[in-house]
Amino acid sequence: MASLRGQLLQLLADGRFHSGARLGHVLGISRSAVWKHVHFLQQRQVDIHAVRGRGYRLAQPVELLSRSIIIKNMSAEASASLAQLYLLTEVDSTNRFLLARARDGGVSGEACLAEYQSAGLGRQGRSWVSPFAGNIYLSLLWHFTCGAESLGSLGLAVGVSLLRAVRSLGATRVHLKWPNDLVYEDKKLAGILLEMSSDSRGGHFIVIGAGVNVRMPASACGEIDQPWTDLEQVLGSSLSRNRVAAVVLQQLVTDVAHFQSDGLRPFVDEWRRFDNLLDRPVALSVPGGTVNGVARGIDEYGALRIDHDGRIRRYLAGDVTVRVSR
Repeated sequence: MASLRGQLLQLLADGRFHSGARLGHVLGISRSAVWKHVHFLQQRQVDIHAVRGRGYRLAQPVELLSRSIIIKNMSAEASASLAQLYLLTEVDSTNRFLLARARDGGVSGEACLAEYQSAGLGRQGRSWVSPFAGNIYLSLLWHFTCGAESLGSLGLAVGVSLLRAVRSLGATRVHLKWPNDLVYEDKKLAGILLEMSSDSRGGHFIVIGAGVNVRMPASACGEIDQPWTDLEQVLGSSLSRNRVAAVVLQQLVTDVAHFQSDGLRPFVDEWRRFDNLLDRPVALSVPGGTVNGVARGIDEYGALRIDHDGRIRRYLAGDVTVRVSR
């Protein structure tokens, strides 16, 4: 089923009308099965026009992910760091897929990209809206031998890594929002979700999930409960999803290796330089209530420093969320 939908999109990618009979013949399925696949994609924000007597066509081109194009656009060193690259048409969550791989003998450097997630997640169990073939849904599996307490700042390093990637694509006005979101003019562009699985040797597998908005269809707007943007809006031009995937994946495998050897230290100055919250009034949602104050940047451990009437308190990510006070 999943591969058939990918093949269907490939056939429609030229933007021309294709009859249900021809599509069914090429795919080896009935016309009614073609309609069911089209209906499935339409429900997932793929804008397919259906016209009686003419068939189906895409309202705008869709670029599906390609392993060969992604690898070609990565450096030899970065691609050599990948143990495996999974490209999935559909999955509940790329993070869940790699967590299952970790339990089933997966190794450090396995990566997963998907065209669509049926149950994508953000921090604290929030849903991550994942329209079909519109954005980047990426997870990376990495093995760490250090204790869990040493990994508390990994999310901030990954945030800097994503920032480096999108800035290299031309999005130079993007900033970081603690603990690890990317924002443009206070609109969310990308987010990160880290999930951990312990191994029998005392180390930890971390699945690093990254969602980057590239071309968010207008039909998905109603499902998002906060201001958002995408790379094409930020840049004012179209982008290749394969190129974005390659740039993000290359930067991640490079920077996660640096974090493994040197911790947060190499990333702190860059985080501080692009801190979207610095010296702004904020409200923190913490267990038990809301805390108000002025953000004073991060310390060397990645904790957010909040000024409460002249007294500085530190907050670690955990169950804390933060928003700019209006």
